Amino acid sequence: MGGKKKLRGLLGILKDNASLIKSILSIKRTTCSIHVAVLRATTHSSSPPPDHRVTAVLSLGNGSRATACTCVAAIMDRLHRSHTAWVSLKCLVVLHSIITRGSFILKDQFSFYPSAGGSNYLNLSQFRDTTDAETWGLSSWVRWYASVLERNLMTSRVLGSYFCCSSVKTDRLKDSHDVISSMDSHLLKEMDALVGMVEEICRAPESLHYQRNDLVYEVLRLVVEDYGSTQYQILIRLTEFGDRVSGLSSGELAELGLCLKRLEECRERLVELFVNRKRNDAFWDLIDHTKIKIAKVKEAREREMILVKFRRREGETESTRIGERVMGVSQLLGLPWLGSDRLQLTVQTAMA
Repeated sequence: MGGKKKLRGLLGILKDNASLIKSILSIKRTTCSIHVAVLRATTHSSSPPPDHRVTAVLSLGNGSRATACTCVAAIMDRLHRSHTAWVSLKCLVVLHSIITRGSFILKDQFSFYPSAGGSNYLNLSQFRDTTDAETWGLSSWVRWYASVLERNLMTSRVLGSYFCCSSVKTDRLKDSHDVISSMDSHLLKEMDALVGMVEEICRAPESLHYQRNDLVYEVLRLVVEDYGSTQYQILIRLTEFGDRVSGLSSGELAELGLCLKRLEECRERLVELFVNRKRNDAFWDLIDHTKIKIAKVKEAREREMILVKFRRREGETESTRIGERVMGVSQLLGLPWLGSDRLQLTVQTAMA
C-alpha cells in the first residue's frame, strides 16, 4: 500500500511538472501566468493548497475582466479535465475561495457556466477516481463539496448577494435592514433556500474517518464557515418572522413551520459533522420559540373559526324560531303558507 502511494505521488509530480512546462512554453504569453498560477494551486499532492498559492489566483481578479474570465475558465477546465480526486478537491477549494474572498469581477465570471449536464452546476455528480480504494472514497467528498458550492451559488442568487462573502459578514446592519423591508413571501423564499443550504451540508459522506486527511479537513473547515453564515442569515429572518407571525396567512404559517421542521431534522447530523463547534443553543431555542408562536396563532385562529361557526348556527336557529312563530300565526288564522312577502301582507290584513 505504501509503495502504491509513493508511486502515485511520483506520477502526480511528473504530471504537474509536465503541465507547468507546457504552460510556460505556450505561445499565448498573456495567459501563461494565469495557467501557471492555477496549476500551482491545484497540484496532485494530498495536502491543501498553500494560502499564498490561492491568494495568487485571487489576485488575478484585481485586473481586467478578460483576465478574470480566463482565470475562472482555467480553473473550470482543470476541474473537468482531471480525474484525480486531489486535484478536483483543490480546484473546488480555489473556487470556494473566489466565492468568499474574490473580487466582484472574479465572482461574476461564474455566470458564464450555466447548469448543464448533471445534477449540479459544477457537473461532478458522476465523478469517480478509480485509482485505488482511498481515491474511490474521496470521490464522494468531491461530489458532495461540488453540490455544496452549487447550493451556495443558488442561495446567493435568491438572497441577491454572496451571503458567505467576507465583506457581507461585516455589513450586518444592511442585512437587518434588507430583511425588515422584505415582503413575507420573499422572506419565506429566502428561508427555503437557506434551509436547503443546511440540508446540502448535512449530506456529507458518512466516511468521517477521511477527516484525518488534511485536505478533507480544510474542505470541512471552509464548509463550517459557510454554515455559520447560513445560520446567521436564518437567525435574522427568524427574528423578523417572530414579529410577523400573527400577520401571516395560513399557507405562509404552514410553509414557515415546514422550514423549521426541516431544520430540526438536520440538528443531529450537524452535531456529528461539527463536533467541536459550539452548540448554538440560542439558535435552536429561537426555532422552538418560533414554533410555539406559530402553534398559538393557529390555535387562536381555530378558536375564532369555531366561534364564528357557532354564532352562525345560533343565528340560523334564531331565524328558524322566528319562521316557526310566523308559521304558527298563519296556521292559527287558517292561512296557506305563502312566500315571505305575501305572508306578511296576509297576516297584517287578517289582524287589521
